[in-house]
Amino acid sequence: MHTQLTLDDIQAAHRRIAAGIYRTPLEESLYLCGERRRYFFKLESLQTVRSFKIRGALSKMTTLTAEARENGVATVSSGNHGSAVAYAAARLGIEKAVIIVPENTPQAKTDRIAFYGGEVLRLGRDYDEAHRLGMAYIEEHGLTFIDAYYEDPLIYAGQGTIALEILDQNPEIDTIVCPIGGGGLITGIAAAAKALKPDIRIIGVQTEACPAMIASLRENVFYEEYPVTGDTVCDALVGGVGKLSYELLGGLLDDIIEVKEETIRRAVKHMILNEKHIAEGGSCTTVAAVMDEPERVGGTNIALVISGGNIDAELIRKLVSE
Repeated sequence: MHTQLTLDDIQAAHRRIAAGIYRTPLEESLYLCGERRRYFFKLESLQTVRSFKIRGALSKMTTLTAEARENGVATVSSGNHGSAVAYAAARLGIEKAVIIVPENTPQAKTDRIAFYGGEVLRLGRDYDEAHRLGMAYIEEHGLTFIDAYYEDPLIYAGQGTIALEILDQNPEIDTIVCPIGGGGLITGIAAAAKALKPDIRIIGVQTEACPAMIASLRENVFYEEYPVTGDTVCDALVGGVGKLSYELLGGLLDDIIEVKEETIRRAVKHMILNEKHIAEGGSCTTVAAVMDEPERVGGTNIALVISGGNIDAELIRKLVSE
C-alpha cells in the first residue's frame, strides 16, 4: 500500500516553509498568448537558490527533531537539490550539511553548494556509484538523509505548495503544465491542484532523451533507473522515476507529452531573448510543449511551471547563437 499525499499535508508544508521561500510570480507570457488561450509562467526560476527544490528541502528539514539537527543532514546531488539542502541547513541553523557528489562534478556546481554552507564530499565515478557510496556514508555517520524525489511525502508536499500559490494567484487557471524528471514536482502539484479544483487538467512533459515516466506508466513498470538517449540540455530531468511518484501520479495526470530536444533548445532561446527569463532546459520543456503541441496541451488559462533557472553560462551562449 502506497503512502498518501493529502491537501492537508501540502497546506501544512506551506505554513512551515512560507518564511523561507519566495512567493514566485505567476506572470503572463508576452508572446505565447493568443485569442483562445492565455499562458502564465510560474517562475520558480526566481525562487531562492533559483529552483523549486528549496520547497521540498525546507518542508522536510523543518520537521527534524533537535537531535537530528544536531547530528546533521546529508543528500546525494550535484545540482539544485544539493544547493537547496545546503541553503536550508544554513537557514535553520543546522551546522553539518554534507552534499555528496560524483567525482566528476563541475567545480561551478560544487562552488554553489559551498557558497550556501554545504560540505562537499566527492564519492564515486558517476551518480549511481555516488548514491550507493553516499548512502553507506550517511548511515555510518548517523546523518539524516534528505530525499530529492524518491519516496518522502514531506518532500513531495513541499513541492506541491506551488499549486497552492498558482490557484491563489489566478483562480481561473484550468491547466497546469509541469516538467517531469523523478516526478516529485508534478506529483505534489497535481495532488494539491486536484484537491482544490477537481476538474483542473495536469499535463506532464518529458524530454525525448529520457522519457522514463512515460515508459513507467505505459508499461506498468517502476523504472528506478532509465537510460539517456543522445545529447540533452535537460540534465535535471534524466534518470529514473521516484517510487512515490510512480505509485500516485497515474491517478492524477491527464496527459504526458514527450518533446524534442530541438524544440527545448528553441524554447530556452525564446525565454531568454523574447520573454526575458533565464530558465533551465528542463524548465523550458513546458514552453516546448506549447510550441509543438498547443492543441494537446489545451486549456484556456494555462500555467507553465518554470522549475529552475540554474543554466550554465556557456550553454546560454551556445543556444542564443544557434
